[in-house]
Amino acid sequence: MKKKVTIQDIADALGISRNTVSKAINNSDGLADATREKILQKAVEMGYKQFSYVSAFTSLSRQLPQETQTAPGFQGEIALFTTMFLGQSHFASLMLDKFQQEISQLGYTLNTHRVTRKDLKTGSLPITFLPERTSAIVCIEVFDPVYADMVCSLGLPVLFVDGPVKQYGTRIHSDQLCMDNISETSRFIHSLLDRGYKRIGFLGDYNHCKSFFERYFIFRATMHSSGVPVDERFIIRDTKPAHLTETLRELGELPDVFLCANDFAAFDAMQALSALGKSVPKDVMLCGFDDSAESRTCHPPLTTIHIHTQIMAYEAVHLLMSRIKEPSLDFRIVYTQTDLIERESTNR
Repeated sequence: MKKKVTIQDIADALGISRNTVSKAINNSDGLADATREKILQKAVEMGYKQFSYVSAFTSLSRQLPQETQTAPGFQGEIALFTTMFLGQSHFASLMLDKFQQEISQLGYTLNTHRVTRKDLKTGSLPITFLPERTSAIVCIEVFDPVYADMVCSLGLPVLFVDGPVKQYGTRIHSDQLCMDNISETSRFIHSLLDRGYKRIGFLGDYNHCKSFFERYFIFRATMHSSGVPVDERFIIRDTKPAHLTETLRELGELPDVFLCANDFAAFDAMQALSALGKSVPKDVMLCGFDDSAESRTCHPPLTTIHIHTQIMAYEAVHLLMSRIKEPSLDFRIVYTQTDLIERESTNR
């Protein structure tokens, strides 16, 4: 059996600390872009579990330029732009597996291009990206509005999965694919209110991306339409565990429930609460969003909202192929179904 690659293995291979590797893999601040790229590339090369799908795409694309581009049925390359390698815990990794299978049957290949922080700052395209070989672009975890506008100006079909927050009536000039952030979030809040829980807070930077903003917006809208005031003390944007622990300590009291922007904000909250000697759900209940694998195995198991990644993959293919076929179509925003999964973190 092939030995499982660990963070320590990557650190040993590069002659650096385990902590430095962990920061790169978790996209933490404090590393130079060159260092981060070197570590992530080594992780991909060694087959680290979070990036196994990247290895598959990369090895496939390296085989393709000569043979496949001249093979019957070959249609072109789809470029995936992302600001981070999408580990198996990210909803998009499962979506991409199915997406790649579907487009390959249609004659397209998928090549991954990482958008670095320097690229975002300078408005530069990834150095690996060749527009003359590209039929369309898919953007995942690309949330900078200015960079998004630049990508949309390239004259290629573009699909954003989620996307940046666009304010003051502006919009992205491309198709967008999103999960339904409204229906199940509102249903969950209504269920809390029906059970007598009215002190509800929100954890997460709602300006981080379109989905976070929509989850926050429907939280406030549902509270308002139900005649329940929002306690502004319980709106916390910075969920880094160290900062969150101090913020919660300074509150002096906790809400009944924190609605979290995603599962990972909820995990950060669990860590911060534990540092304060508080427990979930006894002292405060938590709800996440994504239904990540960790949401089922953490303690207590996390109430969350499930994203149907397979359906998102099919919709992504449909949106992209129809845009390639007919570039003049009006831009579309498609939302796919989500489902509330109630677990022990909310006393269910």
